[in-house]
Formats: sequence, C-alpha cells, structure tokens
Amino acid sequence: MSWQATLQWQDARQRAKVIQQIRSFFISRDVVEVETPLLSQGTITDLHLDAFSTRYDYLSEGAANLYMQTSPEFAMKRLLASGYGDIFQICKAFRDEAHGSHHNPEFTMLEWYRLGFDHFQLMAEVGDLLEQVLGCQPATKVSYQQVFLEKVNVDPLSTNIAELLALIKSHDKCSDWLFKEQDIDTLLQFVFSEIIEPEIGLLAPCFVYHFPASQASLAKISADDNRVAERFECYYQGLELANGFNELTDAELQTKRFHQDNAKRLTNNKREKPLDESFISALEHGLPDCAGVALGVDRLVMLALKKENIKNVLSFAVDRA
Repeated sequence: MSWQATLQWQDARQRAKVIQQIRSFFISRDVVEVETPLLSQGTITDLHLDAFSTRYDYLSEGAANLYMQTSPEFAMKRLLASGYGDIFQICKAFRDEAHGSHHNPEFTMLEWYRLGFDHFQLMAEVGDLLEQVLGCQPATKVSYQQVFLEKVNVDPLSTNIAELLALIKSHDKCSDWLFKEQDIDTLLQFVFSEIIEPEIGLLAPCFVYHFPASQASLAKISADDNRVAERFECYYQGLELANGFNELTDAELQTKRFHQDNAKRLTNNKREKPLDESFISALEHGLPDCAGVALGVDRLVMLALKKENIKNVLSFAVDRA
C-alpha cells in the first residue's frame, strides 16, 4: 500500500478554488451554510443504498447502532422544520458500496434546500452553479419518459419485465442476475444507467425529471401525472452529478413509503433499516414547502479538472485510506 496522496498539489489548489466558488455562489444568494451530525440513530431505507454503522454504548437509553450519513438530508430537513431558512452544506457522506473510477465510499457532498422552490426552479439554480464553476453550456431538460422513448423506444411508465429484458438482451448487456430480477424499477435503473446515461449530457448538462413515483420515496407526486414524482437528476459528460426533489412534506405518506422500502429490502434478502424517527417527528411538526438537491463535489471537481478517475481528486482514495 502506498502512503502517498492520490491528489497532486496543483490539483489540490484547484479543488480548493472550486469549493470556494461553491461557497461564494450561495453567499451571494443569501443561502446560509450549516453543519449536521455525520452519525445518526436512523438511516435510509432505500433498497439500493447501504450505510456504514457502528455500536455506541453511552446513550441514556443504552447501547445503540449509529449510522454514518449517506447524505445530510434528514438532518437538514429537521433544521427547516425548526424554522431555518434557505440552507446549504458541504460535508462528508458515506455509502457502503464498491469503489471505482467514479465512486469512493467516503465522498464530499453539497446539499441545499430552497424554501418555496419547486423542482424546476431548483434545476435552474443547479444549472447556474454548473455554468459558474465549469464554464459549461446552459443545461438541457428532458422527462424520464421522453428520454426512454427517444433513446430506446420504450415507455418506462407502461413497460413490463419481459420488454425490458428483451431490450437489455438486444444491447448485449445480459447477466444471469437480470433474468432472475422481479423488480421492474431495478431493471429500469439498469437500462437507464447502462444504455441511456452514456448517451445524454455529452455537450451540456442534462436534467432528467419526473422519475417513476416508485423511484422517488422522498419526493412529491406530480399533480399532472400520478405515475411520476417531482424528482430530477443531472448528468454531464458521463457522470451523474445531482439528485433533487420537490420535497415530500406529508409525514404519514413518508412513513408509508419507508415501510414499502423495507418490504422491498426483505424481498431482496436485505435487512430492514430503522426509520429515522426524529425526521418523521419533524415532518409531523411541519416541513415548509421546499425543494432540495444533493450534488457530488468530487465528481464536480473531476469535471473542472478534467480527471477520469475520482481518486485523482481525493487526497487519499479508499485503497490508501
């Protein structure tokens, strides 16, 4: 194992400038920087995300599992419910998953929330930030349904498992596990990431919005089409950069969705995850109408510095940590 940094000094200086640009962007818009804990007694229930955990023996209620945050979302929404205004945070986040050229299990995340914004207004602000930091062209926008129809001639809102498997086979992307998969959202995500993503956002950032409702447990359902939720993602030059929502504020519905997530986890031989009861209580108290987004800072720096591997924008990637 090498002891040396994976981020060169000249690139470290450029990374620092990018982070300074981010802070200046939000200061100029009167968005306040906050900090929240990295450890929490609750965690995410998402089928495709897993958190690191550790045992803590000193709470008044006794020993408990604490979870490293996969994003600061729940804690930041608790701040909003406490009466905070527009806020942003640059922090570490952690996900228990394989590392690779675009992934490190410990990474830097930018997350922010805007009161009174919907997802379209927030997309515009994300676009402004990318133009300022990257000097890129203005972003394009396309719905999830439209991009599927344009790129693979499949309607994701009315498709079925057989049609998706045939599509995957026609693109020579078959694996044994796919033919055992019974969750249509998993297959849709596979098609999107493996076939569609490489074809979008090549010349300018591309926002894909209105994902299927079943893929957005933290977002409001669209008033125009209850099959989709007011969620968006941003892609640019082969990287998924951001994931945002017009935030769900209904505590009862949010709890129901968390339980649905856990049911999916059990179906897929994964353990249930404890709900973040403090977050649910904050929703019950009242979360103001808002939109929020999480953006991967390391990937943004990769684009700014024209790096192909995430380790080249990290001081020490996981294999040298």
